[in-house]
Amino acid sequence: MKWFLHKLAMMFGAEGRKASASEETEAAREMKKFKKTPEQVIKRKEIIDHEHQYPLVSNKWRNLRWLSIIVINAMFIVSFAWDVQLVEGSMSASRFLGFHMADPNAALQVFLAFKELVLNLVIGTVTVVLLWWIVGGRAFCSWACPYHLLAEWAEAIHLFLARKGWVKDHPFHRGLRVVLWVIFMALAFLSGYTVFEYINPVGIVSRALIYGPTVALVWVIFLLGFEIFFSRRFWCRYVCPIGLTYGITGAVAPVQIKYDLEKCVHEGECRAVCLVPHVLEITKMGYASDTTEYIGPDCTRCGLCVDACPQEALTFTVRGLDKII
Repeated sequence: MKWFLHKLAMMFGAEGRKASASEETEAAREMKKFKKTPEQVIKRKEIIDHEHQYPLVSNKWRNLRWLSIIVINAMFIVSFAWDVQLVEGSMSASRFLGFHMADPNAALQVFLAFKELVLNLVIGTVTVVLLWWIVGGRAFCSWACPYHLLAEWAEAIHLFLARKGWVKDHPFHRGLRVVLWVIFMALAFLSGYTVFEYINPVGIVSRALIYGPTVALVWVIFLLGFEIFFSRRFWCRYVCPIGLTYGITGAVAPVQIKYDLEKCVHEGECRAVCLVPHVLEITKMGYASDTTEYIGPDCTRCGLCVDACPQEALTFTVRGLDKII
């Protein structure tokens, strides 16, 4: 329980750390001791050298995610353009085949701003919470959010420029996201307006795709530029309260990414590609509390770490069923 609470705390800005002796299982201690034997050290080095010499590149989960984002947002566009009433509204609030859907973060702001519960909003929020709870709360970020796709492309440009030595990443404290979450909720309550929605790039991009571009896209372009030239994935990692809300929602979701300590060679490729690398701190040598663990609740289920690990130390699984997808 203590180790789970630490993973939960990391979502609110806590730093990663090694599992303490009281948090470690006997199996994990034995496995870590075994991995430090001279024979295993040599073997692990040989495996890492071979991987670097003959890298196995897989983009399976990345391609599936990109397709998912494009298809989900295309349904909004087609429904509005052709008036087929498949999906009405935008990412903030919509109706899918007549069923109300509402982003939990936006719904909470509406409630705080207007100080009343609207039945359709409650129904839509419960529906969305249940949906994203099943697949893991922050899966919304990497599998549905239109800004996320743009930010991922911006990150690729940032990494290219960084390799050239032309830009440098300037990280912020992840606790900033929690502070801003509180501020935006307080502003909604005190002002009577959903202030966050005026600067929310998710809603701006979604509405621009469906109804046409507006001057608000200038803000989105500024954010992407900031992420390319100054701070890698600034919005998603350090600001967006939507991700925090969904992370809380999916803290104990059935669909998880499972970590196998025995298979891991600790070369760090998974952390290098991860969209939220703090959730993969347990892949560092000596950090895990057990021989198998589930990645923390801030995980976006993007699958990039699964693609990056030829040892299959990281896999998608359905919690309780141990069924690899």
